Amino acid sequence: MRLLPIWCWLCAWPALAIEVCELPPRYGSSPAAQAIVRTACEEHRLWQQPFIDRQGRIASLSVTEAESDTLVNQELIAWQRVALYWRESGTLAMVNNEPGSSSCAALDGSRYTANDCRAFLLDTPWSAAFVSWVMTHAGLAGFPSSPSHIDYIRASYLDASGPYRFANPGVEKPKTGDLLCMLRERDFPLGYAGLRAALDAGITDNWPSHCDIVVATNVNDDHTLYLIGGNVFNTVMMRKLPLDRKGRLQLSILQQKNEEKAPNHKQKCTPAQENHCNFNQRDWAALLKLRPDAALVPPQDEVATPPSTIGPMPVPANLPQATPQESTKTIEEK
Repeated sequence: MRLLPIWCWLCAWPALAIEVCELPPRYGSSPAAQAIVRTACEEHRLWQQPFIDRQGRIASLSVTEAESDTLVNQELIAWQRVALYWRESGTLAMVNNEPGSSSCAALDGSRYTANDCRAFLLDTPWSAAFVSWVMTHAGLAGFPSSPSHIDYIRASYLDASGPYRFANPGVEKPKTGDLLCMLRERDFPLGYAGLRAALDAGITDNWPSHCDIVVATNVNDDHTLYLIGGNVFNTVMMRKLPLDRKGRLQLSILQQKNEEKAPNHKQKCTPAQENHCNFNQRDWAALLKLRPDAALVPPQDEVATPPSTIGPMPVPANLPQATPQESTKTIEEK
């Protein structure tokens, strides 16, 4: 029997899996892009690396926003980490009229304050707070932190001096450090042209939207875009999207369909209609391009917040356990 040369066996050996967040920075990426990617990737690692695959299905999901379980390092508690995103990004003060926000601002170790804060975290979308925290922690100068994604989408369109530039996701190629943004809760998709017209008309206040951070593109020519976002299914989630041969989003596959003229007749994802189930099929309307000259601010001494000291509290016999308010969020983040 003839033995195959050793190189044939090596060629047949399965390729080693590559975690994109463990790769070195791409050549030519700016210091700002590297800092943003490093920060987002570290948070995703802490949340046990959940992700949505290229087909738009949730492939992995573990710890979520309001749980008292610890994250990967066994020190940080999940819900306290989300409260930290709010506090350290500066966005908590912007929603101080929301029930429970004051408790998240001043956790004192009491059971009441902890439960009140956790109810706030359940009821209040925190994805924009997460993006704002990443930009703040990375040290990106000039980023307009906000609890609403549409605010920095608008800023990228109107402010030529800001760190991001508003672009068409169907035309320009995403790169690390960019933000890919969708519009949400609309009867019909608008896309880039519709969003731009609305921005020109000044009618986008409080529009529900969501942005994810680009952390890798086309690794080993896999034609895949890798993004990380907060409060996607109540965790810090990676999303994988298909790219075409030129490195652009395949919007013909990803863009939310508008096949019916009446919203009551929209095709819905049901057990009998699995072909309509795709969490990547959204109204992708803007690509916020990180400017090449985006600057980093010098690091400042952060105020230490010892979340691990606020553990589960003993419950007195005469004190009923607080019940968090019913969440008003939709299943996929706002």
